[in-house]
Amino acid sequence: MAIRRLYEPRRDNYLPPSIEKRYPLRYGYNMALTSRSLLKHGSALSLLTLFSRVLGLLREMTKASLLGTSALSDAFSVAFMTPNLFRRLFAEGSISVAFIPTFKEYLLQKSKREVQEFLCCILTFLSFFVSLAVALGILAAPLIIRLFGLEEFNEAVLLTRFMFPFLAFISIAALFQGILNSVNCFTPSGFAPILLNITAIVCAYALKDAAGNPARAMAVGILLGGFLEAAMQVPFVVKHGFTFFFTGLKKAVNHPGTKTVLKLVGPTIIGMAAYQLNDLASTALAGNAGEGVVSSLQYSLRLQELILGVFAVSIGTVLLPDLSEHAKSGNWDCYNDRLKSAMRIIAFITIPITFFALAQGESLIRLLFQGRSFTETSVALTKTAFAFHIPAILFVALNRILAPAFYAQGDSKSPTFAGVISFAVNMAVAAALVSPMRGAGVALALTIASAINTMLLLVFLKKNPLVNINQTVWATFLYALKMCCFSAALVTPLLFLTPLLLELFARYNRFIHYGVPLVIAAALYFSAGLALLVITKDKQVYALLRMIRRKTAHSDAPIS
Repeated sequence: MAIRRLYEPRRDNYLPPSIEKRYPLRYGYNMALTSRSLLKHGSALSLLTLFSRVLGLLREMTKASLLGTSALSDAFSVAFMTPNLFRRLFAEGSISVAFIPTFKEYLLQKSKREVQEFLCCILTFLSFFVSLAVALGILAAPLIIRLFGLEEFNEAVLLTRFMFPFLAFISIAALFQGILNSVNCFTPSGFAPILLNITAIVCAYALKDAAGNPARAMAVGILLGGFLEAAMQVPFVVKHGFTFFFTGLKKAVNHPGTKTVLKLVGPTIIGMAAYQLNDLASTALAGNAGEGVVSSLQYSLRLQELILGVFAVSIGTVLLPDLSEHAKSGNWDCYNDRLKSAMRIIAFITIPITFFALAQGESLIRLLFQGRSFTETSVALTKTAFAFHIPAILFVALNRILAPAFYAQGDSKSPTFAGVISFAVNMAVAAALVSPMRGAGVALALTIASAINTMLLLVFLKKNPLVNINQTVWATFLYALKMCCFSAALVTPLLFLTPLLLELFARYNRFIHYGVPLVIAAALYFSAGLALLVITKDKQVYALLRMIRRKTAHSDAPIS
C-alpha cells in the first residue's frame, strides 16, 4: 500500500508516483506531514526537552549534594566536559547541519539500496572517526587535564579516560536521532537524554560506595547512560526499515554522500568551535583560580541554561521559521516586522527574569543545591558566578534569533566571524579578570563576549540594505529600557519582603524555608508585572496571548 493511500493527504500533498514506489509501507515515511502535525510533534518534543533540562538540573543537584564545590567535583566537571565538548562540536552539529539535509535528499531522490549504502558508509566513517578520537583522548588525558591546574590531577585523568568512550556512544545516538527525525519520528530522540540523566542520578547514589567515591559513581552513570541513549533508539530505527552493516573504510570515505556531509559540516564546525572553546578555555582559566571555582561556574551555567530552555528558546523556536520563509520569498517587509517582534519578545521575557534572578539568586541556589557537601563557601562561589552570568541571557537569547536570520539569507560566514571575535574577547577579558575576581571574572567575561556577539550580528545585518536594522534596534532598545524600568521598580519591594518571608519559614526544612518564599515572591513579582503591562497596553502581552491561542487551536485541531 502506498503512502498516499495510508495517510490520505490532501490532493496538493500527493507525492510523485516515482517517489511513492520507492518507499513501501514498512518504511513508515510520512513525507506529507501537515503543518498541524509538525506543530503537534514540535510541542511534544518541547515538553520532552523541558523535562530533560529539569532532570539535568536534578543531576546537578545530585552532584552538588555528593560533591559540592570540592576539588573532586572540579575533577569530575572537567573530565565530563572534555568528551562532552567534542560531542557538541562534532556529533550534534554534524547531524543537524550536514547529515539530515543529505539524508533527506537521498530519501527523496535515491533508491532504497542507495539509501542503505549511504547509511552504511556514514556509520562506518563515524565509527572509525569517533573510535580514533576516543583512543587519542584516552592517551592524551594527562596533557589535557594539565591545562586546568586541578588539585585532584590523578583522579581527573582517571575520570577522563573512563568517560571518553561516552563520545562514541553519544555520536552513534546522534546518528540514530538524525535518521529518526528525518522520517518524522521525534519521541525517541526527545526521550533519550532523559534516560541519560536518570541513569546518572541513580548510579550516583547506588554506586557511590562501591565505586570508591561519588565522582566515579556518576562517571559510571554517564557512560552507561550514553550507551542506553544509543541502544534505545535502535528498535525504532529498525522498525522504520533501516538495517546497518560496516563497509570498507575506503569506500565509506569516497562515497558521494559522505563527501557531501563533510563538505557541509566544515564551515559549521568552525563557528561552533569558537562557541564551544569559550567554555573549554574559560574552564581552564577557572581551574587555576582555586578549588571549587570550576564547579561553581558549572552550577551557575546550569541554572542559566534552564531559564533559557524554559522561556527564551521555546519562543525562538516558534518565531524563527517565519524569518526563513519571508527571506526566501523576498518578503522583506514581513521579515523586518517579524525580526523586530522577535527581538522585543525576547526582551519582554528575559529582562524581568534577569532582575528577579538577581534578587532571588541566593534563595534559588540554596533551594536547589545546598546540603551535605554544598557548603556556605559553595553557595557564595555559585552566587557570585550566577550574578555575573545571568545578565547574559538577554544576549544569548538574541543571538539565537539573529544567527538564523543570517542563515535564512544564505549567509553563514557572518555569524561565524562574529563567533570568532567574541571568543577572542572572552579569552582576553577572562584572562584579565580571573586573577582579581576569580570565577566572577570568568562569568563576567562570558557575558561581555555574548553582548559583543549580539552587537556584531546587528552590525553585519546592516550589510543587507533590505533589512531595516536601524529601526529594529532602536525599537528594541526603547522597549528594553522600558522593561528595565518596570522590572527594577517591581523587584525593589522584594528586596525588603524576602528576608521577612525567609525568617517566617526558617524553622522548616530547606525546601520549605527557601521554596515557599521563592514561590510567593515570584507570584507577586510576575503578576504585578503582567498587570502593569496590561494597564500600559503593552503590545507584546497581547501578541503572546494571540500566539498561544493560535497554538492551542492548532494543537486541538484534528490531524488531516
